[in-house]
This record gives sequence, C-alpha cells and structure tokens, in this order.
Amino acid sequence: MTGLSVATLAAAAPAPITSAGDARLGLAVLAGIAVIVLLITRFRLHAFLALTIGSLTLGFLAGAPADKTIASFNAGLGSTVAGVGVLIALGAVLGRLLADSGGADEIVDTILARARGRAMPWAMVLIASVIGLPLFFEVGIVLLIPVVLLVARRGGWSLMRIGIPALAGLSVMHGLVPPHPGPLVAVDALHADLGVTLALGVLVAVPTVVVAGPLFSRYAARWVDIPAPQEPPAQTPPARAGRRPRFGATVGTVLLPVVLMLFKALADIVVDDPAAGVRRFADVVGSPLIALLAAVLAGMFTLGRAAGFDRERLSSTVERSLAPIAGILLIVGAGGGFKQTLIDAGVGRMVLDLSKDWSVPALLLAWLIAVAIRLATGSATVATISASGLVAPLAAGLPTAQTALLVLAVGAGSLFFSHVNDAGFWLVKEYFGMSVGQTVKTWSVMETIISVVGLGFVLLLSLVL
Repeated sequence: MTGLSVATLAAAAPAPITSAGDARLGLAVLAGIAVIVLLITRFRLHAFLALTIGSLTLGFLAGAPADKTIASFNAGLGSTVAGVGVLIALGAVLGRLLADSGGADEIVDTILARARGRAMPWAMVLIASVIGLPLFFEVGIVLLIPVVLLVARRGGWSLMRIGIPALAGLSVMHGLVPPHPGPLVAVDALHADLGVTLALGVLVAVPTVVVAGPLFSRYAARWVDIPAPQEPPAQTPPARAGRRPRFGATVGTVLLPVVLMLFKALADIVVDDPAAGVRRFADVVGSPLIALLAAVLAGMFTLGRAAGFDRERLSSTVERSLAPIAGILLIVGAGGGFKQTLIDAGVGRMVLDLSKDWSVPALLLAWLIAVAIRLATGSATVATISASGLVAPLAAGLPTAQTALLVLAVGAGSLFFSHVNDAGFWLVKEYFGMSVGQTVKTWSVMETIISVVGLGFVLLLSLVL
C-alpha cells in the first residue's frame, strides 16, 4: 500500500516507558489479553472489570512500576471517556427519541409501503442502515425483529432472505460508521479526523452491505430455510404517543449530524485558509459534539413534540436513554485504559520493531490484530479499542485520509466471524429461532463477509487516496 508499510513507519513510534525486553513485553501482552479473554469467556466477568484486571496484569508482568501502570490506566480511561463519553450519551438520547416517538416505525412503514417483490431485501438494508445510524446494535435488533418477521410472513419470504440484509445493515453501521462507540474510540485513539472517517466509512459501508446483505442472503436462505413464525417473540414495546413524526422530518433529524460532519470535512478540503470564516464556522458546527447536540435538540421538536410529548415526557425519555449506556461507557473507558497501558509499556514500538521487515501493509496488520482480539473476546468494541492501542504508532505522521482508513481497517477486523463468545451471536440465534450450526452458517458467515469485503474496499481506497 502506498506510504503505509510498517517498515516506513517504524521510526514514528514513541519511546517506551519501561526497560523490558521484547520477549518479556510480548509475554506480558499475551498474558494481559489472555486474562481478559479468560475472565470474559470462562468466568463471565463484566468486560469493564476484565479490562481493568488485564491492564494491571500487563503492567505488572512488563516490569513497569505499579504507580505508573495505575497512572497509565487512569489517564487512558479519563481521556477516552472525555473524548467519546458525551458523544455516546448524545447518540443514546437521539436513538431513544427515535424509538419512543414512533419515528423508527414511520421510517419502516414508509419504505415498506414503496417496496415490492425483489426490492424487499434491498428495502430491509435501507431501513436497517437508516435506523442503525444513531442506535446501538442491540437496540436496532429489538426494533427490527418484529418488522423482519412481519415482512417474511406477509410476503412468504424465507426468514434469512429478509433477516440477513437487516442484520448486515445494522452490523456495518456498528463497525464502520461513527457515531457508534467502536469507530468513535478508534478515531480518538488514532487521532483521525471524524468527518473524513465518516465520509470514507459510508463509502466503504455501501458496497460492503450490498455484498453481505441482499447478495449473500440468497445463499443463506438456501443453506438455512426457516419460515417466519406465526407470532413474533414476546417483548415489551416502548411506550409511544398516539401520533408519529413525519417521515421527512425523521430522516432529516437522523442524518443531521452526518451532514454537519461531512460539511466540516468538505470545508477542510476546499478552503485552504484555516482562519477563513466558512472554515471556522464549519469547524464549529461540524464538530461531533455540536453536530450530535444539534440533532438531539432538533429531535426534541421534530420527533418528540411531533409525537405529542410534553415537557415531562421529553425529560423522562432523555433520562431513560442514559441509564442503559452506563455499562457501555465503563467498557469503553476501561478499554481506553488498557490501550494507554499498552502504549506506555512500549507495545507499539515492539510491534513495529518485530514487523518492520515483514513488508506487511499497516492496514492489513491493523485488521489482523483486530481479528485476533475479536475471535478471542467476542466483542467488537473490545477488539476495536485494543487493536487501536496496539496500532496507534502506525498512525503517526500519516495523511488524514490514510489515518481514517486505518480506523476503518480496525473496524472491519473487529466484525470478523462472530461465534459463541459473542453476545450478538446468541441474540440473533434466539430471535430467529436457529440452532448453533444454523447461526454459524448465516450470521457468522455474514459477519466474516462484512469484515473481509470491508478490508478489501479499504485497501482499494488506499491505492487511490
């Protein structure tokens, strides 16, 4: 890849704070990751606690003083939460407004009303992608499963022919497109430009979701032919008002932060003078905090008020949106602490020193590291956070577009082959009523296709940019 080989970037990594040799440091890294994997998979310990213990184990075995290890972990946790915590919270508020107001239902019903026959799988991709942009993966599944079952029953479709495109749309958004937690953390860790990453992420996501969604669903439906059940699984629907917001206003609200961040990225490219009024204005309104805050404030009117919410209902909706993300924030923060412990222990320098003669492109190396952690831990978010810490030195001195591609390579690797240690695997299995083997043939293969195809398009873009 042009300008991206590990050998050319080896000199850019910061000096380690420990004097441990490569062998000892390598063993410390393996032990730290092994502790995290064992605690999560074997003992079912919460990922926050597992990452914390794994970070301390890494620092201790690497020979770093205990106070420096603790300081590194605290610094990484604090900087990560400060960088992405508010953005995750704002995204959660916007997602809750979308769900509770009936805006998600309005998007679904409007698109389905215009889709017929062979266009239905493509409509499911569109629905999942739009709804999945501000929502976490699990919330998106809960919202979309009744729609998937309804469409499959009414149209006589195989459940996989309709379900795989919806799952692909949600998964691609979750792994490749901010403001989801994984991509946000990678952007923060690698100091990438969020607007450029968003633009390139969408560019990679579109062909990737086409291949992994409608196209792959044809084969998945042949391998696993499951008719839709007569009744949807029991679940508690969110409380909604008696009327819904309009389709145009709903889509506009969801896409508002995307438009503002892309506006900033475009202004940075077109306007050379950083002091120019347009450039300064774009930098403010296109910053992630302002863009998402603007969408939330707009959503209170275009979604909440349009659905008949009074002030008390709006306040309750915001309050209920924040409680479920406490665990996510803790995991993301602890992952940031683990990342900083890796960096301060000199792991980045070690990776570069060991691989500088391999002639392995940095994008491929980042993807492989994320794949390994994903397979071990089962968590796309943990894989993204940990891999970002390991490959952070590769981003030093890279052009803006190449750094964004490095983020996307990590994100693509974090989606590789979901299996039995991934909560998403069991969520999909239970909702669709499949066996473990059927889930592997459909969901796991789909995730692998997303990962590999996503990497392929990232590598192609690196040849052009």
